[in-house]
Amino acid sequence: MSLTLHYHPLASFCHKVLIALYEAQTPFTAHLVDLMAADARARFLDLWPVGKIPVLRDEARDRTVPETTIIIEYLDRHYPGPHRLLPADEDARLEARLWDRFFDAYVHAPMQAVVGDRLRAEEARDPTGVANARATLATAYGMIETRMAERTWAAGEDFSLADCAAAPALFYAGIVAPFPAGHARLAAYFERLVARPSFARVLAEARPYFAMFPFKNDMPARFRAG
Repeated sequence: MSLTLHYHPLASFCHKVLIALYEAQTPFTAHLVDLMAADARARFLDLWPVGKIPVLRDEARDRTVPETTIIIEYLDRHYPGPHRLLPADEDARLEARLWDRFFDAYVHAPMQAVVGDRLRAEEARDPTGVANARATLATAYGMIETRMAERTWAAGEDFSLADCAAAPALFYAGIVAPFPAGHARLAAYFERLVARPSFARVLAEARPYFAMFPFKNDMPARFRAG
């Protein structure tokens, strides 16, 4: 098989790429990377010295493709599915890219800051950094609530790159910082994401690993069950 995704089933940024692969029904080999194992980490660093997952390897084109947005754009160009995740119209494509970056920078990144702090020793924790991350999430939630008043998906009426970014970001962010009660449109958008078959499959595959998540006790039972 030409494509190999180096990933971990629990990792939120890996979920973003898996959603795109499942949306396009693109065949690939999944290679689980255990970065805690010295030999596996060394092999992965030979592939991508930065050491961040996921990374896509395309043997047919002799390309190693890192970074989730770039991976999805690469797949959409060279291995397109039934519908494109990057719109053909230039303005619509920019909108999808904008909201992809929004979810990565203002939902995904602060969520990971909160989770990362939980993993630190007590004396190394950063309460100011966590407070700032939670404030960023609150701002992002408000912007999404406003945004979703006029559309089904983040960039319009078609599922796109932006929604691939939104799904895992909101899934984990909603655990560490639950959506405010007054944000009905945000909550409804999240439910559409959870119901999307591609993301439902990702969550089902991640379920055996949820016990490793630092906020596992705050995870809603409907995601832990099954």
